[in-house]
Amino acid sequence: MKIFILGTGVMAKGIAQEFLLKGYEVYLYGRSKDKLESVKKKIQEIFLTKLLLEEKDIKNITQKLHLTEKLDDVKYTSFVIEALVEDLNIKKEYFSKLDILCKKEVILSTNTSSLSITEIAAVTNRPEKVVGVHFFNPVNKMKLVEIIKGISTSEESLQIIKKLVESLDKEYVIVNEIPGFVVNRLLIPMINEAISLLEQNVASIEDIDKAMVLGANHPLGPLALSDLIGNDVVLKIMDSIYSETKDTKYRATYLLKKYVNSGYLGRKTKKGFYNY
Repeated sequence: MKIFILGTGVMAKGIAQEFLLKGYEVYLYGRSKDKLESVKKKIQEIFLTKLLLEEKDIKNITQKLHLTEKLDDVKYTSFVIEALVEDLNIKKEYFSKLDILCKKEVILSTNTSSLSITEIAAVTNRPEKVVGVHFFNPVNKMKLVEIIKGISTSEESLQIIKKLVESLDKEYVIVNEIPGFVVNRLLIPMINEAISLLEQNVASIEDIDKAMVLGANHPLGPLALSDLIGNDVVLKIMDSIYSETKDTKYRATYLLKKYVNSGYLGRKTKKGFYNY
């Protein structure tokens, strides 16, 4: 099976890496040749330094990675994963184009962490073949994939997705669409509350994280986790859930907004709640 992945960010890279390791042929789409080449280089570095693969094996694996700036190349593939920026209008724009370019039997999936699958599917003529496939960061370490059903997603599409996820040696949960799905519906408010505690000077960054690591047996404290996810991503998810529900428990703290506006996005900018 040939997989078409849209995006050049952290999630697109991680998803592409997992499919390549399982022998899939991957087309990676982006609008910048330099960014595409950078993603390929990072994947090769991970194979070499983290997975300790031999250079000849890395060469054989990455031969199946095709970098493309042409969306039309999706016609050569049989499954699509969109992993672009978390913006509903951008996703809808691309899905309407993909619907025209792809073969009728192709399933269109999105790696969105909180946006409506039903609304994205509505711009296509194949809503029964549109589904959420939400991987978690870092993709190579996180075993879970949320499979999200839109209102029209067919059982046939779900079965295909289940087998695909299993082929990556990952586990899945099936989610009936709701803003934030399951994991982020629970996780993001916890992170926001941790930021609120910091904002109120209840405890230090280190002690808030230590409390949850040692007191709740979490592998990573909520503020360190926010840095890993990306504070801007956390804010977008909060805003998305809040805009849909109008429930104040999903309203982002001022401090989170302040960090994002200051460019303190976490690990990707080397500064967030911690310095990296």
